[in-house]
Amino acid sequence: MIETGRSGRLWLLSGPGSSYALQLTERDELLHLHWGARITLLDAEALAMDPLPAPRPFESELDGHEEYPVEGGPRFVRPALSVRSPAVRGTEWCFEEHEVEEGAAGEELRLHFHDSAHHLDLTLHYRTHPGCDVVERWTTATHVANGHLGALELLRADAATWTPPPRDTWRLAQLHGRWGAETRLVRAGLTPGERVIGSRRGHTGHDHLPWIGLDAGDAGEEYGEVWTAALAWSGSWRIAVSTLPDGRVQATGGAGHDDSGPVRLEPGESYTSPVFAGLYSGGGFGAASRAWHTYQLDHVLPRAEQPRPVLYSSREATGFGTGEERQRELARRAAAMGVELFVVDDGWCGARDRAGLGDGFPHPDRFPHGLKPLADEVHALGMDFGVRVEPETVGPDSDLYRAHPDWVRHHPGRRRTEFRDQLVLDLGRADVRDHLWQRLDALLHSAPVDYVAWDFNRSCTDPGRPGERCPQPLGTAHVDGLYALLDRLRAAHPGVAFESCAGGGGRVDLGILARTDQVRTSDNTDPLDRLRIQHGFTQLHPARVMAAWVTDSPSPLLNHRASSLRFRFVSAMAGVLGIGGDLLEWSEDERAEAASWVSLYKTVRPVVQYGDLYRLRPPGDGGLSAVQYVRGADTVVLAWLHSQSFGEPVPPLRLRGLDRTAAYRDVTTAVVQRGAVLAERGLRTTLAGDLDAAVFHLRRL
Repeated sequence: MIETGRSGRLWLLSGPGSSYALQLTERDELLHLHWGARITLLDAEALAMDPLPAPRPFESELDGHEEYPVEGGPRFVRPALSVRSPAVRGTEWCFEEHEVEEGAAGEELRLHFHDSAHHLDLTLHYRTHPGCDVVERWTTATHVANGHLGALELLRADAATWTPPPRDTWRLAQLHGRWGAETRLVRAGLTPGERVIGSRRGHTGHDHLPWIGLDAGDAGEEYGEVWTAALAWSGSWRIAVSTLPDGRVQATGGAGHDDSGPVRLEPGESYTSPVFAGLYSGGGFGAASRAWHTYQLDHVLPRAEQPRPVLYSSREATGFGTGEERQRELARRAAAMGVELFVVDDGWCGARDRAGLGDGFPHPDRFPHGLKPLADEVHALGMDFGVRVEPETVGPDSDLYRAHPDWVRHHPGRRRTEFRDQLVLDLGRADVRDHLWQRLDALLHSAPVDYVAWDFNRSCTDPGRPGERCPQPLGTAHVDGLYALLDRLRAAHPGVAFESCAGGGGRVDLGILARTDQVRTSDNTDPLDRLRIQHGFTQLHPARVMAAWVTDSPSPLLNHRASSLRFRFVSAMAGVLGIGGDLLEWSEDERAEAASWVSLYKTVRPVVQYGDLYRLRPPGDGGLSAVQYVRGADTVVLAWLHSQSFGEPVPPLRLRGLDRTAAYRDVTTAVVQRGAVLAERGLRTTLAGDLDAAVFHLRRL
């Protein structure tokens, strides 16, 4: 809900549990008033009457109080907007008007400003959704001058600046990592100055997820005030969290890093930032996570109402040397285990890496009749059929590169940077996008494909374009091109599901999730490592998009740790279950056990993929970790015992989100317990030893 104050210069945005307020002064200074627990319009107007504190010498009364700090005037904080023209630098805007519009996408407030020296129109956007506390913010800048005045340069045009209320101390939560160890949650106190996280890689990156959490150091999983924000962008990005001299905190974020280069606006051109969404929760980090999950299921994900199927991928079974007959045998074994989606991974098109990447057609020796015969057999076995593609990169020995070397990002006169024998295609070019569209559209018409795993296995480098001396920032153009290509493919093939992968979890954000059905969380499938990765991932994203695979043991990729099939399956059942081991090497007993786990997962899947998530015990908490999902009358608990010392008891799991007055029956054992008992005394397990795991399914009577 969006309300306008009596002055016409104050606005209050409210959700079920929070409010956000801002005010425009008579000098057209846009001030932040409130972001926190729900308040009334009268409360917001009372806050607007409270004058700003008098600044100390060498400080500005605006710093830390403005809604969207710009460069210029009496300001010394990091600007969200920095503009340069041949005549002047900085911004001095005048307010023009506001609009409030309600539509299918939600209710939107637009504040329009104009800078006459730059001939620049600036619009600040705010959008809310019914029953949701997430506020979406973004910015549009338009050069409205006549052509003879030349171009403007946006040195920085962030999506938003978020300002929580004053507190004595602040703690920052972030999700950091590296390849194979993504989304590691860390919380640390803020000190004076700036904390900057981001990516310079041209994709979201493994180093940081574009999400932050702020609290006063006293919030827990289910208690305390928490302010969180997430950026919907799949390229280079930056979020800067500033602790100002007076202790106030602001977080500014948007596309591009500090060295990404300016965006040039010719007369008549516009730039629209990605969305930087924010959420206040009074119920701790757990309540914040559940609110983010609901927001994505309701307002971000395409076809969110369709549960994700159990997947089998042939990557680890065949590597790059895949062939049709081996794929057929894998498909038969996967179908017998209850798998619902069979995906042909690496090696089906051309040769791999130096030659094959970019030549997107089935290998004539391995698939002499194309993919259709295999797809038809997979469908006959009762499964959907999927393929892995890597359309954004090209091998230096491919036919595509020989025909179009100018389509690759590079600086003429410099050595090309090759990672994994790969070069990056310039998706900012319309001819490149058209070529990829034709190849991918032809692939999806050549065989009944139901699922595409879209991979990107290197970071972007060499931001040059042959023939252009100073091209627009190629990172922004590449992501815009990627989004346009995915949108076009989804419109033309509405029945095809897409997964985002970039060396595992290197492209996970709200922007790509608006165009894909799930994401690869990590290339690391070790079940114990995955618990920590998944713990961080679910701070923001729901289980419904979190791909999690069961692979061979010992883990073939990283640490070679051995684990039971039971532990591997229960770890992967916390998200979208997949299997990636070599089924031709699995024994009959292993395949039978796997089939029982797949059957159990299908039973609990609606609760796991759509339920409210409670993180009962984080990984490393005394050797035992557990998560709980609640949906309607059903509760599912997944528990993992990492290790146990002799004589050390396994603590009970105190469940949350239950009706304390109701009785709950264990679906497997038929044991009945009261909700109050499960909440106070806890659910007792029979876990014992190292790397043990269990699934509990309770139903309210």
